[in-house]
Amino acid sequence: MQCLGAEYLVSAEKTRQREWRPQIYRKCTDTPWLVLFFLFWTGLVFIMGYSVVAGAAGRLLFGYDSFGNVCGKKNSPVEGAPLSGQDMTLKKHVFFMNACSFEVKDRGLGPTSLCVSSCPEKQLDTLEEVQLFANINGSFLCVYSLNSFNYTQSSSVGTLCPRLPVPPSKPFPLFNRCIPQTPECYSLFASVLINDADALHRILSGIMAGRNTILGLCVFTFALSLAMLFAFRFISTLLIHIIISLVILGLLFVCGVLWWLYYDYTNDLSTELDTEKENMKCMLAFAIISTVVTVLLLALIFTLRKRIKLTVELLHVTNKAIRSCPFLLFQPLWTCAILIFFWVLWVAVLLSLGTAGTAQVMEGGQVEYKPLFGIRYMWWYHLIGLIWTSEFILACQRMTVAGAMVACYFNRNQNDPPARPILSSLFVLFCYHQGTAVKGSFLLTVTRIPRVIFMCIYSTLKEPQRSAWSRGEFRCSHCGLWCLVKYLFLLNQDAYTAAAINGTDFCTSAKDAHTIIAKNSSHLTAVNCFGNFVIFLGKVLVVCFGVFGGLMAFNYSRALQVWAIPLLLVAFFACVVAHSFLSVFETALDILFLCFAVDLETNDGSSEKPYFMDPGFLSFIKRTNNFNNAKSQGHKDALPNEEGTELQPIVR
Repeated sequence: MQCLGAEYLVSAEKTRQREWRPQIYRKCTDTPWLVLFFLFWTGLVFIMGYSVVAGAAGRLLFGYDSFGNVCGKKNSPVEGAPLSGQDMTLKKHVFFMNACSFEVKDRGLGPTSLCVSSCPEKQLDTLEEVQLFANINGSFLCVYSLNSFNYTQSSSVGTLCPRLPVPPSKPFPLFNRCIPQTPECYSLFASVLINDADALHRILSGIMAGRNTILGLCVFTFALSLAMLFAFRFISTLLIHIIISLVILGLLFVCGVLWWLYYDYTNDLSTELDTEKENMKCMLAFAIISTVVTVLLLALIFTLRKRIKLTVELLHVTNKAIRSCPFLLFQPLWTCAILIFFWVLWVAVLLSLGTAGTAQVMEGGQVEYKPLFGIRYMWWYHLIGLIWTSEFILACQRMTVAGAMVACYFNRNQNDPPARPILSSLFVLFCYHQGTAVKGSFLLTVTRIPRVIFMCIYSTLKEPQRSAWSRGEFRCSHCGLWCLVKYLFLLNQDAYTAAAINGTDFCTSAKDAHTIIAKNSSHLTAVNCFGNFVIFLGKVLVVCFGVFGGLMAFNYSRALQVWAIPLLLVAFFACVVAHSFLSVFETALDILFLCFAVDLETNDGSSEKPYFMDPGFLSFIKRTNNFNNAKSQGHKDALPNEEGTELQPIVR
């Protein structure tokens, strides 16, 4: 349920009222959208399969040499490349010959790379030392065709062995490379290998280099989301004060750290690499966005600070409704499990897309991989699949929760609750309402940002428009904007609950929910707004701590990583997981108020038409919104249901 009220709605008296009767509708809704989603996923599966076959994520994950061999695994030979197809199981690091050669930089080419078992951590000044290093460590720093016994005797040593002296290097998780440790060599080496890499490879390299940090932060945000779930389960006034205080501190810390990092980057005279420059630009963008968000949230917290006691009572009522549906709080676990599985699959395919290419044998038997035309530029289709599928999974969760809570709410006999409401709701969802979830997830995602923008514009123009109407003036542009805002406001997640009650398609359900909420907005809007805002603050808290941990962790290895993308991945994961867990309370709260509005629409509290609502909930509404006066004054004009009073639950 949205906090912005019925101001954007068509008046209920001018709209034909539908009959709200929760029941089982043996009818599939929005089937064409389900077919469209199936066709979309058919294309997505084709891209996945082709990218996995044509790509080689192992090259990105483990690193590879100049002869077509992936380090750390057994390789297949490449036709025309005599040094390919070798067993590199024990050689897991990539060593670059002549990494400090200035000629390399002038040519704009990377040096010859080899797979070695270990990196030379001390400088090697002579060929004898190179030979000794090979005999002791089994790490051969010359081209594979030259035996280590001939390092000091062969006449072709100058082209087959590294230029002396060999600088000390240490293994780095970025492609398992041996990174030179001397400052002048490191700068030249990085500028050649990093700046000449394309943007996609730099992004993927940042993800792979920080994969352990990303995984650790995802586990941390998952645990924090779970803790927030139980915190809202046992909510109290003190706990809300603690949550709000932590949110304020988290926002200020994240904002301060981002500006400090940007200042640190701008004053670092050694910032030469493209990755460092990209990180600096991202830091500025993140700092500006976080500052704006912090100011807005602090202003909202200050404005709504006096409603904390009311919010505690509201969440207690919500928890009581959740207790009527056994195992409802465990619903986000399977949602998170499915999301994590899908995201892992999505990242694996992304890696394959980034490495899809065909091997071409160059001069001297070296192998280069030429990117496949078209396939690497399908990332946008892959990105749409990520967003749409993630939203679809979350929509399925909302419809499941809605179906279960509707069944428990519209139950006359409180001593005989519905059996297995969650499983029954899942059955109805997968058999009849998948098309509704597909359509809703697409429309809500596409219209989310335009909806906010147009509503802000409408709110700004609202007062001048009223003055113009009072003077008899009329502007078609205002009328068009009003119609656009009206239809955009129809699209919200209350449609899922209306679909669970009436079994109608998404757009019809959105219109029904919109109308009945408008009719009862005097009872609902003020009460529900701050409850949803406190739940939103819980999500912000999880994201703040996840981003703060990412800033601290990624900043220690920022030179060779575009770590803005890994940071965004952590923030995205934290946001979705926190939303998945805490949306149970948000969904339950919205469903509770929509069911309350339907209850008012079909019953009047008399012995013939008693309310379904819990007496404690009714008492709460009366205390907060002067229910009796509002109903006697404003609800008399409502169109009651004249065909009986008994509402059947959506599931049996």
